[in-house]
Amino acid sequence: MIDTKNHKPQILAPAGGKASFLAALAAGADVIYCGLKSFSARMAAENFAPGELRALTELAHKKGVKVFVALNTLVRPGEIPQVRQLVHILGREVGADALIVQDLSVVELAKQAGFKGELHLSTLGAVTFSKALGLISSALGVSRVVLPREFHIDEIKQMAQSCPPGMSLEVFVHGALCYGVSGRCYWSSYMGGKSGLRGRCVQPCRRTYTQGRSEGRWFSCLDFSVDVLTKTLLPLPQITAWKIEGRKKGPHYVYYTTTAYKMLRDHGNDPKIKKDAMGYLEQALGRKTTHYNFLPQRPYPPSGQEEQTGSGLLAGRVKSDGGRPALSPRMGLIKGDLLRIGYEDKPGHSLLRVPAAVPARGRLVLKVRGAVPAAGTPVFLIDRMEDALETMIGDLAAELTDAPCRETTSAAPDRAARQRRPASRSPEEMTVYRSLPRGRQAHSVGFWLSLEGARGAARLNAQQWLWLPPVVWQEDADRWQALVNRMVKQGARRFVLNAPWQISLFERTRNLDLWAGPFCNQANGVSIQVLAGMGFSGVIVSPELGKEDYAVIPGQSPVPLGVVVSGSLPLCVARTLPGPVREKKLFSSPRKENAWAEKHSGLVWLYPDWMVDLRPRQKILEQYGYALFIHLHHSPPPGVKIRQRPGMWNWDVGLP
Repeated sequence: MIDTKNHKPQILAPAGGKASFLAALAAGADVIYCGLKSFSARMAAENFAPGELRALTELAHKKGVKVFVALNTLVRPGEIPQVRQLVHILGREVGADALIVQDLSVVELAKQAGFKGELHLSTLGAVTFSKALGLISSALGVSRVVLPREFHIDEIKQMAQSCPPGMSLEVFVHGALCYGVSGRCYWSSYMGGKSGLRGRCVQPCRRTYTQGRSEGRWFSCLDFSVDVLTKTLLPLPQITAWKIEGRKKGPHYVYYTTTAYKMLRDHGNDPKIKKDAMGYLEQALGRKTTHYNFLPQRPYPPSGQEEQTGSGLLAGRVKSDGGRPALSPRMGLIKGDLLRIGYEDKPGHSLLRVPAAVPARGRLVLKVRGAVPAAGTPVFLIDRMEDALETMIGDLAAELTDAPCRETTSAAPDRAARQRRPASRSPEEMTVYRSLPRGRQAHSVGFWLSLEGARGAARLNAQQWLWLPPVVWQEDADRWQALVNRMVKQGARRFVLNAPWQISLFERTRNLDLWAGPFCNQANGVSIQVLAGMGFSGVIVSPELGKEDYAVIPGQSPVPLGVVVSGSLPLCVARTLPGPVREKKLFSSPRKENAWAEKHSGLVWLYPDWMVDLRPRQKILEQYGYALFIHLHHSPPPGVKIRQRPGMWNWDVGLP
């Protein structure tokens, strides 16, 4: 129940490892959120084994601090028993207060395991318009939704006003930004099977790109920081939590950012305290920050464009000292400070621990392995541990007790493992267009609905499929609602929805054929069962899967399944296009991976210049039990040629 009189949003601090967890406790966080060593959307973090997390959770609870566990990756079909067991352990052994989830199977498995804590829908769930909230509350029993970072304050207020009883909202106030909308980015997966939806993103957006004679890190984002603008969130009692991103960060970052936002929440009207809080944020060793879209009248680009967007505080630049690289730091360095020399994708990059204290303007010889950094290479301070913080962490660590988890298994039956016969349906092929084609077509016709004007919509018939976009923004939701109503009134009966929550845009679903599209990221039978319960008559599975997963899912599904077998799938969709990037012109990575950007209905789509092509495996997929085969037709811009290269995506490499 939301307390509107004594509203005080929780400060959620990130913890990627034990030291950061204890730093969050030392800073006075209200909640610490963290992940296990599997099924975490930050697999590059240290993360926790269940036994270690149990001891830390017991200590946190003694201090009056809650612990939320992010079990927030895509779940493959063969992983259902493992996830069920982990949910059981987190509830019965660890005592987690909430699970943060992306995959809807985890919601169902939590119910099967009798999990007593709360269920929170991750920002990866892409809940981007207010009408979705009632559906999520009633159909899933989720008690909190984490809002997208792309929202501006007016959209946040509209979401808060529409929040149903028993549900609350959580907003990010500080930390890393992704260029692509969370849950709608396949960039890393396209480049070799390292999926962001599985927590393994290799961050291709942070590379240097070229377009014509221009070059820059155009898609590499600054850090998001609401900082002093958090005062605009305080009057919204439905916003019950302020979240700090940073599970890959060290204890210094966690302590400083948590302390700063506590100060801004509790004493943000005091000019001196506000100034001190901003000083803490400057010393947190993150990236340069931006307010991004938070103020709609003063939006800022999320990316640094021509600036560097690496984390850390500039400590100085490499100088030559008798032929050896050296640093004369701008500030004092302490023993154990971690320095980053240069950039990861540039020669001479390395990490270095400071062996002993160095005064400001002193001298530190940089003993590096490999290529010697050139003179002028920037050096950044990216992590440190002050004596006072180390003492606080040590004192808290001394309070930990040994609390190993017993080996436990859930008594609930493995419903996902039962082999179901998919609903009978003759195989059908569908080609999806941006505008309706003329003349007879060899396949069924799909058509992307657009707010810019449904070209050819007057020629619609009940057999054609209408596709909704991967994201419906809150500021456009009423227009999308009106468009859907108009299409149904005109006789449209077959729709593909690219977020599960888009089903709430339909005033009625009877006599409609509603399918969950590929951007719904469905990858196992349990989550598909949840969608069937919500009213979906079919599901197009995630395009990121490998052949082993494709083979298993039809036997677990209660509804017919589809699969994208060819066409132009985007690297990602985003809300903004970086200023230097020209629309419909190729840009290239250092590895000559080419793509272009297009704008459609409030979204920027980044398309690679090669296509997904599983057509050589279509007969196999039909034997597996798939009934709907999708071809995404998209004409490249003038002057752009589609390259002929293998388009099997993760078919052979699988999805680790």
